[in-house]
Amino acid sequence: MGLRGPLERAEHAVEMLDRPAPLADLTQCLADVARLNAMFGGTRITLLEVKRLIASVPAGRAVTVLDVGTGGGDIPRALVRWARRAGRSIRVFALDRDPQTLEIAARRLVAYPEIVLVRGDAVALPVRPASIDVVLSALTLHHLQPEQAVEHLAEMDAAARLGFVLNDLIRSRLAYAAVWVATRLFTRNRMSRHDGPLSVRRAYVPAEVRQLCEKAGLFDARLRVHGPLMRQCAVRRKRPGRPG
Repeated sequence: MGLRGPLERAEHAVEMLDRPAPLADLTQCLADVARLNAMFGGTRITLLEVKRLIASVPAGRAVTVLDVGTGGGDIPRALVRWARRAGRSIRVFALDRDPQTLEIAARRLVAYPEIVLVRGDAVALPVRPASIDVVLSALTLHHLQPEQAVEHLAEMDAAARLGFVLNDLIRSRLAYAAVWVATRLFTRNRMSRHDGPLSVRRAYVPAEVRQLCEKAGLFDARLRVHGPLMRQCAVRRKRPGRPG
């Protein structure tokens, strides 16, 4: 496969992660997602943006974070580990719509009482408006069709007091090739090998993410592209004293 030219979005493809799967396969796939997310910098990028948003919160006040589409809970775990080192009080609500995924996450989060698991949908968040300091979404956007993606962005923005962080893959031939190689080198799991490259084909390019933000009415969302990591991060910081 050549590395130049546009890569058409696999709009109607379905990842194995989005269908019922054997517990052993799903458990290993979620572990692979966490490992590759850390290896290629996705976790670090998300944490950096969250820390920027909560920098204005007084040290003595607990910070609340909602992680939408938490999977195995690797981002909440990283957030809590950072907060413990920094001496910050934090409560993370880890949301996923799949009960089996939440069961797997629960086994991994036993040592993290700061994390609360919640079952819910990315396009209909079960929280009150402006009730969470920071809402984040990592590797969730590409699972959604454009109409759902716009709803997802609007829901995140409505729930957040300080702002939101959205981190996802960038669709490109180079990213596809890199993920294909990584999933062959670092895992033998059939779900990971199928879903990893397909996730890139289902992802949006930065121009499309900007359009999705604009359709959600979020014209001041900032989009940062992390080229070597093949990631993009959309962040909206809300102005103090204003709900939107």
